[in-house]
Amino acid sequence: MSRELLTNEGKRKYLTPDERAAFLKAAAEHPRREVRSFCEILAFTGCRISEALALTPSAVDLSAKTITFKTLKQRGRLTFRSVPVPDELINTLDLAHGIRKASRRKGRGVEQPIWNWSRVYGFRQVKAVLDQASIEGPHASPKGLRHAFGILAAAKTRNPRLVQKWLGHRSLETTTIYMDAVGAEEREAASAMW
Repeated sequence: MSRELLTNEGKRKYLTPDERAAFLKAAAEHPRREVRSFCEILAFTGCRISEALALTPSAVDLSAKTITFKTLKQRGRLTFRSVPVPDELINTLDLAHGIRKASRRKGRGVEQPIWNWSRVYGFRQVKAVLDQASIEGPHASPKGLRHAFGILAAAKTRNPRLVQKWLGHRSLETTTIYMDAVGAEEREAASAMW
C-alpha cells in the first residue's frame, strides 16, 4: 500500500467502507439538515472542505445529477470538475437548502454559498459526526473521507482518469495512490488466487 495513505506510524488515513457507512448513518440521524447535507457532500464527492463551502446552488445540476466544484490546489489555474452524485444527495440538498427553488430564481440567491460557514466550523461539524459514529484515529477527519472516496472510486471504476477528474488532481501520479488495492479490497483480490 502506498505510504501516502498511511501515517508515519503505519496507521491508515482513510475510512473503511464500514466506517464510511457508519459516518453516513450518523449524518442521516443528525438533527440539523445543513450538517447532514455537508457530511454527505464530503462523503459522496471526495471534495475538500473549502471546495464544499464554496458551492452555490448554481453548481448543482439537477438534471445531470452532478455537482461542479471549483478545484482548489491548482496553483493559479482556474479549473472546474463535475462529479456525479446519487439521487439521495440531490434530495438532501434540495430539502436542506431549497436547491430546486434557488435554481429557478435568477439573480443573487443562486450564487450565494449553500453553507455560510467558516472552514473551522465545517471541520468541527464533520468531526462531531465522526465522533457520533465512533470513528477515531488519524483517519477520522474530512481528509479521511476524501481518501475513502478515492479508494472506493478506484476500486469500483478501476479507471484512474475518472478518479483523477473527480478528485481534481492535476497529476495522474497523485491519483495512483488510490489505485493500489488496500485492506478488504486487497484481500478480495488475493482470494481469487486461493
